[in-house]
Amino acid sequence: MTILVIDGQGGRMGRQIVKTVLERFPDQALLAVGTNSIATESMLKGGAPRAATGENAVVTACRRADVIIGPIGIVIADALLGEVTPAMAQAVGQSGAMRILIPSGRCETLVAGVGEAPMGALLDDAMDKLAAVLKERA
Repeated sequence: MTILVIDGQGGRMGRQIVKTVLERFPDQALLAVGTNSIATESMLKGGAPRAATGENAVVTACRRADVIIGPIGIVIADALLGEVTPAMAQAVGQSGAMRILIPSGRCETLVAGVGEAPMGALLDDAMDKLAAVLKERA
């Protein structure tokens, strides 16, 4: 299984996701892609074994991923202060991968039925969902 982590801006959420995935699922292939070089560098500092940057990297990685994890903004064109291009959002949305999206008010999008929660709780929930996907596809 290939787990793709996508993030933008400063890559703080992506870095936390990378660290958590590596702790809980060390045997899974992980690739981090940043919408910019700062986000990519942050995810590399979080331990990502492979990383790339930019629109083409997102588009290409989405074709190969089994699971995509990132902030909800990765499926919304022009989100993350414009860093998510329409091509990136389309690639994530059209990917055959299972998407695990983490709600964040920083994406200028509010999701009804989802209350404010600390990042740790959101990551725990995301990892539980990832565990279920990995178990189902094993």
